[in-house]
Amino acid sequence: MTQSDVKRVYLDNAATTPVRQEVLDAMLPVFQDNYGNASSIYKEGQRAKATLEDARARVAKCLNAEPAEIYFTSCGSESDNWAIKGAALRHAAKGKHIITTAIEHHAVLHSCEALAKQGYEITYLPVDEYGLVDPEDVRKAIRPDTILVTVMMANNEIGTIEPIAEIAKICREKKVLFHTDAVQAGGSIPVDVKALGVDMLSLSGHKLHAPKGVGLLYIKKGVQISNFMDGGAQERSKRAGTENLPYIVGFTTALELAISEMDANIAKLETIRDELIQDILEKIPYARLNGHTVKRLPGNVNISFEFIEGESLLLLLDYMGFACSSGSACTSGSLDPSHVLLAIGLPHEVAHGSLRISIGKFNNREEVLSIVPALEQIVQRLRDMSPLYDDIKKNKITAFTACNRCNY
Repeated sequence: MTQSDVKRVYLDNAATTPVRQEVLDAMLPVFQDNYGNASSIYKEGQRAKATLEDARARVAKCLNAEPAEIYFTSCGSESDNWAIKGAALRHAAKGKHIITTAIEHHAVLHSCEALAKQGYEITYLPVDEYGLVDPEDVRKAIRPDTILVTVMMANNEIGTIEPIAEIAKICREKKVLFHTDAVQAGGSIPVDVKALGVDMLSLSGHKLHAPKGVGLLYIKKGVQISNFMDGGAQERSKRAGTENLPYIVGFTTALELAISEMDANIAKLETIRDELIQDILEKIPYARLNGHTVKRLPGNVNISFEFIEGESLLLLLDYMGFACSSGSACTSGSLDPSHVLLAIGLPHEVAHGSLRISIGKFNNREEVLSIVPALEQIVQRLRDMSPLYDDIKKNKITAFTACNRCNY
């Protein structure tokens, strides 16, 4: 059998998703017929403006927000950068202290690092062994000069869902702005900005079957942050740049579809996810589930296999037809172990042997579970080349997973 004969199974939906046909169908007429600039006063421009504002209203309804609270961006990373740097610049007179966590996406972490170089002080909160932030740690970390707390809604690597509403309540009591990166949560679990009580929230289109290149930032009415991009008067003079109308329409359509199908999709994905986790842990020794067993995104599976290198595992899985990840797609070229896995207490050598499988709407049970025999074969092949695994077999050392096995 040649590589061209191998059936491909895409299991990296946390990295990006295929564009749905319904989304593409909604976008094409905008590309072809509704091409006006929404800032122009002539008929074509006003038609585009009407489409833009219709999309804004529909997205607002999906999130239980007001249309004037929705600002379209190019991606989730831009939204995170705008929320964090915009809040920092606007409220620097009050203070320069920002609170975040050790497991955030790099769009948040690198934004905070950039601000630290400009004199801001960043507090990085720890998480427990499941990746959960303790809201009381947030309360204790807030100071008179704290201007922003930013905690992700769900982790992109291990899938743990954070207690956002509890943290938001603390921030309101302390009169501190609160932002959440909901890029992984959007379209997968309910996102209601009023129920959550957040001041700002980031979303991205390509995580929920819309195209790459479109996202949004929710900014609660009354919240003041500085502009991130200057130029024209688009997005109510807050974010310069001609709005990408076809992509915005696609994003809107994808979000509406995801919400309308959410209950059925959650039930399907959780069933497949749980069976996959159980199958892997039962059939492959020295394996550990990372992340919370219950407070977890429906399609997320993150497993550490001791005595192997994750990069070798990914390459061999790819050769056998499976597309997976060892962590965040944004840092897949890095040789460093995942900062998320280190934060939950994994040793470097165990973190290096981790695999993220993210199941999506278009995956079925049979193809997902078909990865297990492939994993058994590959993991054993890689371990047979490991001197550490040889020591385990000779009882010379104790495996980390033997002492820290996750009960599932």
